[in-house]
Amino acid sequence: MAELANCVRCNAVFVKGLCDICRNCYQEEEDAFQTVYRFLRERKNREATLIEIIEATGVGESLIIKFIKEKRLLPSEFPKLAYPCEKCGNEITSGKLCISCTEELKNDLTAYEEAEKVMEDARKKNRSNAGTYYAIDKHKK
Repeated sequence: MAELANCVRCNAVFVKGLCDICRNCYQEEEDAFQTVYRFLRERKNREATLIEIIEATGVGESLIIKFIKEKRLLPSEFPKLAYPCEKCGNEITSGKLCISCTEELKNDLTAYEEAEKVMEDARKKNRSNAGTYYAIDKHKK
């Protein structure tokens, strides 16, 4: 069943289908995509960078990045087409993080898991000792 939603771009109410934007905003995005794609199809522009595409077409950076992430513009076809890593800002062609940030995240997770394992071992040891009762004979001389 259809669901009413607000467009994430213009906040207009629309019947939600496959996308989170209304028909008008969808058509604007499609027009922007066609503008960018026509620019990149020309042989002299195939090696344009993100900044050069923005300057030449007037299409916003976030929209071009969205086209790349949706795999509508492929870095394999346009070799200098890259966007910034979400953590450090280095240029990448796929995903959200560059290789160095991904490795750093993996190392942090590994260190966290090791620390959790040590803490769990300590908790288990304390639990095993918690069930033990000691009797002290106070009257023994």
